Amino acid sequence: MLLAVPNVSEGRDLAAVEAMEARFAFGVRLLDLHADATHNRSVFTLTGDAENLSIALVAGALEAVEAIDMREYVGAHPAIGALDVCPVVWLRDADRAEAIETARAVAEAIARQAHVPVFLYGELATNPRRRERAFFRDGGPVELRRRMTTGELRPDFGPGEPHPTAGATLVTARPPLAAFNLVLEGVDLPAAREIAATVREAGGGPAGVRAIAIDLGRGRVQVSTNVHDTLLVPLVEVVEQVRRLAGKRGGSVVEAEIVGLVPDAALDGFPPDLPIPGFDPTQRVIERRGLIT
Repeated sequence: MLLAVPNVSEGRDLAAVEAMEARFAFGVRLLDLHADATHNRSVFTLTGDAENLSIALVAGALEAVEAIDMREYVGAHPAIGALDVCPVVWLRDADRAEAIETARAVAEAIARQAHVPVFLYGELATNPRRRERAFFRDGGPVELRRRMTTGELRPDFGPGEPHPTAGATLVTARPPLAAFNLVLEGVDLPAAREIAATVREAGGGPAGVRAIAIDLGRGRVQVSTNVHDTLLVPLVEVVEQVRRLAGKRGGSVVEAEIVGLVPDAALDGFPPDLPIPGFDPTQRVIERRGLIT
């Protein structure tokens, strides 16, 4: 049993999201769907055996290509493709090889059937520079097209230029992580960017933490993180660091958000005074869904 967490660049057109949901969920279980209008992004959490999961991911990718025109994309979240990222997730070390094989097969099939260039990142990256999603996203779709057109950036699968409307897709295989966001008040976007830069691993923050800052409007900003190893770094550590950094700038953390499912270890010691609106641990914690014991 594997998981997959495809992210598509559409969170506002609910009819389009529903059409993609039907394709992604066919033959597998849909564990969670998180659609966000500000980010203009939807995140599906799926589980199934490798064969059915592969079929579902390719079908969902084809629907995303039909439904989303990246030339019209406007959203707070950085993105370069209709199906922007597509991680295949192993829950047990024994399933790691199968997840990697499945991710490679899905990447090749998306490129071949949807005519979308696919880049492998993370553990599947062909060189260290390509491990991070930011390497591909910097400059957005316009810069991606320039880099591909000049031959500076070549895909692992598929055509040498972005799809005219669907852009490109990033694929990897990985263990579970926590997609964890903190909403701040009393600081502006430049200050939030400074906080995100300090929190991320590359800026001296905890190991395996990636972070960006996003303007939510109405006087709120968000520090959006991925925490890659919640055994090593439970979410409370991110909360404490962001609270400290925001406090130095006259701001505060007012609420948290968890996207998709997280391992139980992520919540160890989580501060009870910080609300997570809409979060139901019986549905959104991997172990409590009976996926692993």
